[in-house]
This record gives sequence, C-alpha cells and structure tokens, in this order.
Amino acid sequence: MLCLATKSPVIRGNVTDQLALLQFKAKITGDQLKIMESWNSSSHFCQWRGVTCDRKHQRVTKLELQFLKLSGSLSPYIGNLSFLKGLNLANNNFYNQIPQEFGRLRRLETLELSNNSLSGEIPSNLSACSMLTFVHMRSNQLKGEIPASLGLLSNLIHLRFYNNSLTGSIPPSLGNLSSLKELHLALNGLTGNIPETLVRLTNLSFFSIGGNAIFGIVPVGMFNLSSIRVFDIGGNKIQGTLHSDLEITMPYVEFFSSTIGLMPSPRGTEFHKLMLYSLLQRWHFFKVYFLDFNNNMLDGNVPSLEKLDNLFDLELGINHFGHGRKGDLNFLCTLVNKTKLEYLSIVKNNFGGEFPECISNFSSNLRGLNMGGNNILGKIPDEIGNLINLEVLDVGHNQLLGSIPFDIGRLWKLNIFYALSNFLSGTIPHSIGNLTELTKLILDINNIQGNIPSNLGKCQNLLSLGLSNNNLSGTIPPEILGLSSLSIVLNLSSNSLTGELPVEVEKLKNLGLLDVSHNRLSGLIPNNLGSCVSLVELYLEGNLFEGPIPLSLSSLRGLGALDVSNNNLSGGIPEFLVRFGALKYLNLSFNNFEGVIPSEGVFKNTSAIFVEGNNKLCGGILELHLSRCNSKTSSKASAKLKIAIIVKKEQKPTTCAEHSLLQLSYQSILRATNGFCMENLVGSGSFGSVYKGILEESGVAIAVKVLNLLHHRASKSFFTECEALKNIRLRNLVKVLTAISALVYEFMENGSLEDWLHPYVSMNESEMTGNLNFFQRVNMAIDVAHALQYLHHHCETSIIHCDLKPSNILLDGEMVGHIGDFGLAKILSADRLNYSSNQSSSLGLRGTIGYAPPEYGIGSDLSTKGDVYSYGILLLEMFTGKRPTDERFKEGLSLHKHVKAALANRVIEIIDPILLQESVRGGTIIDITLNENSLGNDRHLQCLNLIFETGLTCSAQSPSERMDMSDIVTKLCSIRDQLFRPARVHRI
Repeated sequence: MLCLATKSPVIRGNVTDQLALLQFKAKITGDQLKIMESWNSSSHFCQWRGVTCDRKHQRVTKLELQFLKLSGSLSPYIGNLSFLKGLNLANNNFYNQIPQEFGRLRRLETLELSNNSLSGEIPSNLSACSMLTFVHMRSNQLKGEIPASLGLLSNLIHLRFYNNSLTGSIPPSLGNLSSLKELHLALNGLTGNIPETLVRLTNLSFFSIGGNAIFGIVPVGMFNLSSIRVFDIGGNKIQGTLHSDLEITMPYVEFFSSTIGLMPSPRGTEFHKLMLYSLLQRWHFFKVYFLDFNNNMLDGNVPSLEKLDNLFDLELGINHFGHGRKGDLNFLCTLVNKTKLEYLSIVKNNFGGEFPECISNFSSNLRGLNMGGNNILGKIPDEIGNLINLEVLDVGHNQLLGSIPFDIGRLWKLNIFYALSNFLSGTIPHSIGNLTELTKLILDINNIQGNIPSNLGKCQNLLSLGLSNNNLSGTIPPEILGLSSLSIVLNLSSNSLTGELPVEVEKLKNLGLLDVSHNRLSGLIPNNLGSCVSLVELYLEGNLFEGPIPLSLSSLRGLGALDVSNNNLSGGIPEFLVRFGALKYLNLSFNNFEGVIPSEGVFKNTSAIFVEGNNKLCGGILELHLSRCNSKTSSKASAKLKIAIIVKKEQKPTTCAEHSLLQLSYQSILRATNGFCMENLVGSGSFGSVYKGILEESGVAIAVKVLNLLHHRASKSFFTECEALKNIRLRNLVKVLTAISALVYEFMENGSLEDWLHPYVSMNESEMTGNLNFFQRVNMAIDVAHALQYLHHHCETSIIHCDLKPSNILLDGEMVGHIGDFGLAKILSADRLNYSSNQSSSLGLRGTIGYAPPEYGIGSDLSTKGDVYSYGILLLEMFTGKRPTDERFKEGLSLHKHVKAALANRVIEIIDPILLQESVRGGTIIDITLNENSLGNDRHLQCLNLIFETGLTCSAQSPSERMDMSDIVTKLCSIRDQLFRPARVHRI
C-alpha cells in the first residue's frame, strides 16, 4: 500500500531508501538539535546523520537516532527500508502508533523504541520479522495485549515492554522463545497467571514481571531456571512457596524481589523460619546485590547478614518480622561493614527494642534508611550525622524518645526526613537549617516544644512541611511562609502558636494545603492570603481570628475544603463562595457571622456545609432550619416530616407561644391522624403515644405525640420541654416550631439512632432495612457532641438534657443527628453549672438505666458532667453495637470495662461486626476485617482507638475525670479530619 516500489516500477534500490528517509524526515515536528538539517541533497543519504548503509548495495542497514530530542510520529515508509537490520530511536519524543508496516522489515534484528511517547497497540505482524533478536519498547504509552504471535520469533534474546499500559495476560506462546535471556514486563497492567510454559526458557537470566496485577502461583519449574540473575515478581498478587534449596537451584541470583514468602510447610512455622535463615546464610557465596522480601508473611527474627558482602539494597518491609522486644534489631549490626550497602528498608514490621547505635557506624555510602512503622524505642543516636550521604531517613510511627540530634544538620544531602508519630521532645535543632536539599520534613504528632526555627527558611527546596500535633509555641516565622517552594502541604495545626498569620503567606502561590488550625493565632485573616491561588484545602479553625472573611479569597477558585470554624469571625458570608465549584467541605460554625446565608452552590448541600453556632444568620435552604431573614417568622413548612405533641385537654398557651411558627388546630390534627386510629400508631413511650398523619391543607406528613395525662409526670415533662427548647437554635437540636395546644417539632424521616444501631426484625421480615457505616457514625457522634456543647456552653443559661440515649437521637433525610425529647431537661441557674439539692427534679431519677451517670443514683446534684457520661456510653455503643444493658454485662462487667479491657491489643474484637464487613466505595474505608497490623487500615483503626479512648474518658466513674463537651468536639473533629479530609499529616 505504501511501498513506493509497487506504485512506481521505475523507483528501485537505493532510491527507494532515500525516499523512505525523506518521508521519515517529513514526519519530524521537533528537532531541537537540528539533526535533520544534514539530511539534504548536498550529500548522499548514506552520509546523513544516523544512517548506515552497506558498501556493496548502498542500502540502509541501520537507522540510529537515539538521544537526539526528536519529536513527531513514525512514518510508515520505514517499512520500505527492506535491508534494515537495526532501528534505534530510543530516548526521543516520538508519539502516535507504531506503523503496521514495520512488519515488512524481514531483515530487522534490533528494534529499539524505548523512552518515547508511543501509543496504540504492539503490531502483531512483528512476528514476520523473523530475524529479530532485540525488541525494546519500554517506557512508552503502549496499550492492549502482548501479541501471542511474538512467540514465533525463535531468535529473540531480549524482550522489554516494561513501564507501559499493557493489559491482558502473558501469552503462553512466549515459552517457545528458546533463545530468550531477558523478559522484562514490569510496571504494566497485566493480569492472569504466570504461564507454565515459561519453565521452558532455560536460557533466561533476567525475569521481571513486578508491578502488575498478576495472580496465581509461580510454576515450580521457574525456580529451577539456573541461569537466573534477576528474578522480580514483586508488586503482584502472586502466592506460593519458595523452596528451601533456592540458593542451589538459582545459584547466580543477584537481584531477588518477591511478594511470595517462605510459607509455613506442613512441618510448621519453625521450618519456615529455618528456610529463610538457610537461604540468607547460604546465598552469601554468590553476588546478591538486591534482596527484596517486601510485602510477604514472613515473621520471626532476621538472621545475620554478615556474609552478604555485595549487598546494595535490602528490602524487608511490610512483613511480621520481630517480636516487639529487645534483640529484634541485632541483625542490623551485622551490616556495619557492608561498604556497598546504599538502601535499607525494614518498614511496617514488628521490630522492637532500642534504636541500634551501630547504625551510625554504617557505611557512609548509605543513601536510604527506612525504619518507619515499627515499635522501636530509645533515641535517635547523636552520631546519625556520620551517614553523610543519607538522602532519606524514615523513622516515623515508632516510639522514639528524646530530642532530634543536633548532628542531623551534618546530613547535607538529606532529601526526606520523616519522624512523625513518635514521642520526640525537646526543640527542633537550629542545625536543621543546614539541610538545604530537604524536600519533605514531617515531624507531626510528637511532643516537640519551643519555637519553629526561622532558619528553616534556608531550606528553599521544601515541598512539604509537617509540624502538627506538637507543643510548639511562639509566632510563625515569616521565613517559613516565604518558602515559595512549598507546593504540597504546610501543616502547623494543633500547637500553641500565637500572633498573627504573617503577610508573607502571599508567597505560597504553589501550595496545595495550608493548615494552621487549633492554635492561638489572632488578628485578621490577611488579605494577601488570596495570593495562594493553588490552594485546594485551607484550615484556619480553632483560633482567635476576627473580622470578616477577606474578599481577596475570591481568587482561591480551586478550593475543595475551607474550615474557619471556632473563631471570632464576623460580617456576612461572602457571596463568592457560591461560585467555588470545587468546594465540597465548608465549615463556618461557631463564629459571629450574620445576615443572609446563600442558597446556591455548596450551600445547597447540607452534608457539605456547617453553619451552627452563628445565631445571626438567616435564610438559606430549608434543611438548615434557619429563620427567615428580616422577619420574626420562618419560611413555610418544608416537605420534611413534622412532629406535633398534642395534649387532649384545653390548656392556656404556654410561655413558648410567642415563638410559634405554625398554627395548627386540634381538629386539623385529629383529621390528619384519622382520629388517632391504631393503624396510624407508630410508637409509644412513657408519657404518650406517637401517631402518623397527613395535614389536609398542605399534604405535609406529621407525627403526633399524644400525652398520657394519666401519668402524673406527663404535663410536667411537657412544660419542661417547652421551656428548654423555646430559645435554642442549633442544627443538631430538634427545634420548636409552634406551641398553642401543641408542640410542633421537626421530625426526622430516618427515625432514631436506636432504630439503626439495633434494628428490629419482625417474623415477616428476612433482613434488616439498613446499616450505618463508619463515617456516618463518626458524623453522628460529632452532631450530638455539637448539640451538647451548645446546650452546656452557648445558651443564655446552660441546659442539661438528662436523658441522652440512642432513641432520643433523631436522624433527618441527610442522616444528620439531632437531639430530641427534652422532657427531663433542666435549665441551670445563670451563675452555676451544678444544682443544689433543692433544685433537684420532681420527676424522680433522671435518665435511663445504663446511660444515667452513677452519681445520680446516689443522689448527687445534676450537672453537665452527667450528660458527658451518657454521651460516653452512647459513643461506645455506636462503635461496638452493644447496648450498655446487654445481658453479657453483669457480675461487675459493663460496657465501659468491656471496651477498656480490649483497647490495648484486641480492639478488633469489640468493633461492631457490621463495620468489619463494610467497604465504602471511593477509597474512604476498606474492609477493616484484618488485624491491628493490617496495612491500609492503620488510619481507621487508629481513629477507632481514639474514639474508644474518648468514650472511656467521658464515661469515667468520677465526674472530675470526664472531659468537657468543648474538648470532646475538638477531639472528635480532629479524628474526623483524618478520615473525611484528604490526609493532611500523611500527604507528603
């Protein structure tokens, strides 16, 4: 089709080659080095740069144009170079597909197209190039399957397709390539099994399929390929067992990477460990320089490695090595004299004992030391500065104590330093400013004190800086905010930093996440924060900022999360937030904002916005339940369900009447419920029954609670609830809408938390209606905590609920939690948080058995700490799925003790089984079904531990040991930060 010789019979021989080369040149669109300028008529084409011809026929035999910065597509006319033996276009920028016409190059022996941008599929007709010995197409964008027809290339020695986007399985036909020495298919999307036919490749010395999605078992014969020097099957889903005589069957291995382990044999785990010991001991006779046992099931102690003299890289991460005690790390000291060792990783194991001082005597050639995710104790040795070529130091997620050594400043090549989640103390040494090559400094979650060193401003290559959750004080150095290199994260949250946010923040134009929350920063939010146009997440909550949100922030159009809650901000809510299309999380709670809240953009999504604690806001969508702007009455009743409490006798209007929002007659209620017929009965309680109805006038569904006036406490409960609720305004509290002969409440269409935690299954039902997932429970816990915080601290006079339990937590259509049933509530005097004995309730014992605090049972005064106790029990119930009155809790055992006993190392045993089975789409939580060491779930298990710890502290026996609701809100919001928001500490 494209062969010019067939189109024009007079064009033959070297003329054909010349025209093919000119067509190749015509497809070149970029030639920075001007290579193609030599391809002109002033010289014979055999003299052109990169072209080699045979002397006899002057036909092109080689076209070699590698590393010349050429770009363009490949001309199909290359297929007319019929004498071509070698084609090398590696390390350029050729794009588009590989022409099918390459299959006409019958004399081709070498095809080198690596490191380009070629796309499309591998031409299947390459199999016609029967002389091929080298096919190299690594690091392109090739897709589709590996053609099975390549198994016909009997002369093939090297086949490299790694680092592409190939899919499908490895063709069994490749087992026919009897001359093959190198098969490199790593870093693709290959699936399926390793074909059994590959065991026939007896000349194979390089076998790499790592970084795919291949599964199944390695064919036994693969371990008998005695010529193997590189064996890489890591990063797949492969299972199986390595043979104990591997050092005999693969005697020349230099590079070994496997995600299958030395699995326990029928003779037990000790034989399993013996095989590893034997393998590492006997392989010293050979030139092993890379040993990778990452991500296996290996456990026990690591044997001595003193005889692996050529070791360059040792990877033992993500296993179960160690016993969490002294001596686990003794093997490291056998590496002291290994002068070729450059990389060592033991991350995410169970190594214990103290940080070995012998590490400071390692070869100065060491470049990477990764020890994170273990149980290592002690101090980082002062002599760590001896490792002067170290580029990566990861000691995070251990139990290290003491200060960061001053000699850390000698590691002038250090690029990454992770020490997060330890118990480090002292100050950040000023010598750290000498580490001018640092790109990531992550010291979050420690006990570091003092000021942030201003000379960190010398580290002008920093991309990420994490200092959150420490005890840092003083002001934020302007030099830090002047680091324009910061582009990933700057996290200074949860410290005791003071002063204003420096105006130098405007230099962070490339920063993606800024978090200065939960400090003591004050003053105005600087106007020039709007210069940080790359911000995706901005967290300023929990400070003392005042004034309005600057209009300059309108330039932050890429914001996906903005939190300014718990400050002293005022003014209106900026209209520009409506136009932020990427905004998915907006928290304005507990400030002094006033005026109209918008109803468009993010403000339409009640699960994305939080505005509680701003009593002067009005308007917005109905679900926010804010008052109508410029009026003492709210908007019309929405389509959401309402609940009305009706007393079946004539009464005078209560003191709540002046706040009424709906006008309902008793007759309209009677008609709505069809005369309170039994078919409409949906529930009953101590003081009355609840009926479902539909109002004729509006079609609004309601639920009517009819008080049982035969109960002598019913009317007292009614008036108590009316008085408690008449002035409160909070999203997470059921709001009074009217009171004439009735109290009309918001009614939550998703029922109560009790219904969801302990659903009732009738004899006619085969399955429950639904379950609460992990994140829903966290959100509901925070909803309830916010409500209690408001009652205790933000009302004109503090209110104690006195009966907090799951049946009194109501859920709206968005599954937002609301506290209801204030029939037992008590309003505190303005100057006291506890009642004296003469203020005790005439309603008898406050609360419900299992949830009422123990001090109420012995006649102690009511206090907000009683609500805290009930909340603690509620929190434990929400995440264990067990009621405090469960029949197993007897003979001294309680829900509190049950959780406390398991918290140390058996937390999986107490989690609600429903949570252990869930898998929330989108990567937010994935099957927390494994154990505490399960990778990928550490974050969620850690948060569960924190939640249980909070519940235990709240439900302590002594009121003085319980937390305050404000502290509880802060704690739980911090936990939610780790779950809902993009991981801020770990985004490194």
